[in-house]
Amino acid sequence: MLLADLARTSNAVAAASARSAKVALLADLFRSTEPAEAPVAVTYLAGRLPQRRIGVGWRTLRDAVEATPTGTAATLTVAETDAALGAIAAVAGKGAQGERGRLLRGLLGAATARERDFLVRLLTGELRQGALDALAVEGLAAAAGVAAVRVRRAVMLGGSLGAVAQALLADGPRALDRFRLTVGRPVQPMLAQTARDVAEALTRLGPCAVEEKLDGIRVQVHRDGHHVAVHTRTLDEITDRLPEVVAAARELTCRSAVLDGEVIALDATGRPRPFQDVAGRVGSRTDVATARAALPLSAVFFDLLSVDGRDLLDLPARERHAELTAVVPEPLRVRRLAVSDPADDRERAEARRFTEDVLERGHEGVVVKALDSPYSAGRRGAAWLKVKPVHTLDLVVLAAEWGHGRRTGTLSNLHLGARRADGTFAMLGKTFKGLTDALLAWQTERLSELAVAHEPWGVRVRPELVVEIALDGVQRSSRYPEGLALRFARVLRYREDKRPEEADTVAAVRALHGREEPGRS
Repeated sequence: MLLADLARTSNAVAAASARSAKVALLADLFRSTEPAEAPVAVTYLAGRLPQRRIGVGWRTLRDAVEATPTGTAATLTVAETDAALGAIAAVAGKGAQGERGRLLRGLLGAATARERDFLVRLLTGELRQGALDALAVEGLAAAAGVAAVRVRRAVMLGGSLGAVAQALLADGPRALDRFRLTVGRPVQPMLAQTARDVAEALTRLGPCAVEEKLDGIRVQVHRDGHHVAVHTRTLDEITDRLPEVVAAARELTCRSAVLDGEVIALDATGRPRPFQDVAGRVGSRTDVATARAALPLSAVFFDLLSVDGRDLLDLPARERHAELTAVVPEPLRVRRLAVSDPADDRERAEARRFTEDVLERGHEGVVVKALDSPYSAGRRGAAWLKVKPVHTLDLVVLAAEWGHGRRTGTLSNLHLGARRADGTFAMLGKTFKGLTDALLAWQTERLSELAVAHEPWGVRVRPELVVEIALDGVQRSSRYPEGLALRFARVLRYREDKRPEEADTVAAVRALHGREEPGRS
């Protein structure tokens, strides 16, 4: 496949307003896509690189664009592009930046003007298309003549849209049957929506369980006999960094299992340590024994997806929890309270007291889960509702301003954006509150790496870094493009475990505003 075909389709999808038109464009593209090209094509269309980072900053890219004339004929293939970017990512050692620039100029010199525009937007993070993965699922289904629900489930269980696309295009609908829950292959985690308080969550869900929400790192643990693998919510394997989790999984009373849970750290009094401490330990690549001695971690599980060869995904939550109780000892299970009749005043009071106790013990809130709900891998469904004592949003950093006074020389004031339906980001406000000296130093280095433009006041950055923001609420404002602004926003933590596609949407922010001001749209 020519890169020009991909660029043309990307532009057409972005320009189309109707979902059906977008799906039809993608279906046409997939019909002409070779199976081996599908993983890269899907990833590019979503505005991502298979290599994730290739070590090319805005200045190197700008210099390469200015120094290289465009090609005159569309001959560059998707495979050649991927190989070139892979070669750039592999460069290391002395003179690496110069070599990356040389290789980049070679790639850009082979690209036409349209292809170059596509590549520049891809490399700077400006190509993101709203809900592309969901649209691609429907496009693949249309191209292969199969129900979209089958493709969606295969992606959830296979963990990779690209892998499913390649198999489906190569072998047809029967290939989807190969994607089933398999011990050792991580699946996308089920996610939660937000409720204002426990009372609202009980009313919306009916019979449910109220579980403590732990401020840790989400993990998915696969055990097959003695072998254990630990994966993050982004499906990266981190087994070698978490020997405590491996040991805990090996003690379970089963031969094989797939578990969903969190890794947390507790202080001497049993209260949770800050998320940043846990993230630092999990992200550390230093000597594991030394890191473990400095900050031991604990695994806490709240769901069981498979046990001893039985797939539990479609079982209701109450039955999955019964299976969890049978194989996981109580100290390794999340605390929970079952609410059989949310309309009963006594049970509602118990749920409120349970929540207050969770907060008193230092945890960040509760997750309320419908007892009849299956495990919807990869979905942020309405069956799980998270409740926190303050409003929080996961937003994307769009820019940062240089600090003043004692913050001179650091990138301090963050420009924050929520995700629009078309994949772009709408600025909602700024904040420099909640930043420690250590966090200031870290974000200055990280945002400098992501910079795509340097301004007198600061830098504009690729929209890749997700930050969790606490806020008092949302207010109307003519200052920002969506007519909304954050009230008293402050930084809680960076979420490098989240992709920008997982950031909160403008629609979610608008819904929060609507709950605060009833009757307003």
